[in-house]
Amino acid sequence: MAFHSPQQIAEKAVEAGVKKANMRPSHTLLLGFLGGAFISLGFLLYVRVVAGLPHEWGTLSSLIGGAVFPVGLMLLVIAGGELLTGNMMALPMAILAKRATFKQLGRNWLLVLVSNFIGAIFVAYFFGHVVGMTETGVFLEKTVAVAGAKIDQAFWPTLVSAVGCNWLVCLAIWLAFGADDIGGKILAIWFPIMAFVAIGFQHVVANMFIIPAAIFAGHFTWMDYLGNFVPVAIGNAIGGGVFVALFYWLVHRDALQSSIKSSKIKKAS
Repeated sequence: MAFHSPQQIAEKAVEAGVKKANMRPSHTLLLGFLGGAFISLGFLLYVRVVAGLPHEWGTLSSLIGGAVFPVGLMLLVIAGGELLTGNMMALPMAILAKRATFKQLGRNWLLVLVSNFIGAIFVAYFFGHVVGMTETGVFLEKTVAVAGAKIDQAFWPTLVSAVGCNWLVCLAIWLAFGADDIGGKILAIWFPIMAFVAIGFQHVVANMFIIPAAIFAGHFTWMDYLGNFVPVAIGNAIGGGVFVALFYWLVHRDALQSSIKSSKIKKAS
């Protein structure tokens, strides 16, 4: 099973950021919708699997839920999609390499934020509400309990939890850059995502599904959601932009700058 060195992964992360920065807005919106929908389908699977497990199983239920949730990011990375949390690592890498601008970052994050939200709301409303997959029996109880736990957490603990979440999510994407085959990418994604879900960290796009699903069922309000969204978005940006992008840029900066210069010389010649 082939894999790339840490420096090569950093180079791939920069290239990914450059590609995202220059993507057509229409493509960004379409892929962003898919990204939000894929993550929401992973969370819906979590609810459907975990809700009926015996209470006596305790935290084992979280581990089982964490084991199935990663299908969302697997679909996104392998089939294609744009995810705000992943772009919180990729775009800063491109900026640090001076191959993208803050204007491009802002545009990308805004487009992906909006389209991720639309994709998540689509799954929450049509599959959760219309079909009733999050609004009957134990599934409703689990949806409300998970959403309530996220909303009830205070601002600073929520922000710090979100830092931990996107540290792991971006590491999953980072490790996936290191694999060339589908099997390697699946394994690279599975473990960090399983960890963040089992731990219970806060993910801005996942919350775009679970909290609105509870709202559609008649629990909580959109102001409750907004109060959660702000600290989670900030924390996720710190987790991806600082703990992954900045740290690895500082480690591999000299090699990356040398690689960029070499590429420019080859293009010029």
